[in-house]
Amino acid sequence: MDCPLINVKSVYAGYSKTPVLKDISFSVLKGESLCVLGPNGCGKTTLLKTLAGLIGYSGEILLKGQNLQNIKRKDIAKKIAVLSQVSSIYFSYSVYDTVMMGRYVHREGSSFLSVSKKDREYVEKCLRAVDIWNFREKKIDELSGGQLQRVYLARTLAQEPELILLDEPTNHLDLKAQTELILFLKEICKKEAKAVIGVFHDINLALQFADKLIFLKDGTIQASGKKEEVLTGEILQSVYGMDVAEWMKKSFNLWLRVF
Repeated sequence: MDCPLINVKSVYAGYSKTPVLKDISFSVLKGESLCVLGPNGCGKTTLLKTLAGLIGYSGEILLKGQNLQNIKRKDIAKKIAVLSQVSSIYFSYSVYDTVMMGRYVHREGSSFLSVSKKDREYVEKCLRAVDIWNFREKKIDELSGGQLQRVYLARTLAQEPELILLDEPTNHLDLKAQTELILFLKEICKKEAKAVIGVFHDINLALQFADKLIFLKDGTIQASGKKEEVLTGEILQSVYGMDVAEWMKKSFNLWLRVF
C-alpha cells in the first residue's frame, strides 16, 4: 500500500478555545486530488491554514511520515505551497520576477537576489508549463485575471512543492479562465505526482477536478471518499440544507435546450 503524502489524524484547530475544526481525519496520496466542499463558515479555509502550518492544532498531521509541528517553516514551504484566489496588485513586478519569488525557499542563507542556474531553468519550466513564457517580460498589472492566476500558479510550482493547497483559486475568473486553470492543475499534478487539496464553492468545478471529496459542516466531516461514492442527494441535502440535486436537475434541463 502506498504511504500517504499527508495524513491527518483526529485534528482539532481554531482561533480560540472553541475549535473550528473537530476530529478531522483523512489522507491524500501523491498524484491525488481532494476537494473540500461545504457552506460558508464550515471550516474550509481554516483547514487549509492548519495544513500549511499557519495555525495551531491538536491531533497529528504527518507530511511524508514526519510530524508537521517538527518541521521548520522554510522546510514546510519547500514541500507545501498555497494558491489563493486572485487578489489586488500592489507592486508592478514582471511576470518572470513574480514567478522567481517561488524559488526563494530553495536559496541558501537569506539572499533574495542570488539566482542560480537551476532557479532560472526551473522558472522557465514553470512558465512554459502554464503557457505564459511569452508574457515573461510583461508587468503583472497588465494581465487579465486568468493570465494573472496562471502566473501565480507558476510561482506556486516554482516552489517545487509536493502538496499544493488551493483556496478558491477560480474566484473572480470567467468560465474560460476557470476551465483553463483546472485543466493546467490536473495535467501538472498528475504528470508530476503532486498531491492537491482544494477548497471550492462550485460543486461542478470540484467534480471536474477532484479524485476524492470531503464535505464539511460545522467543522466536522459529514462525508469523505471517492466522488462517485459520496456525491448523493442525501449528503448534499444534509450539508447545504437545501435540495441541491433538484436545483442541479433544473439547471441541467436548461442546458439540454442548448444542446
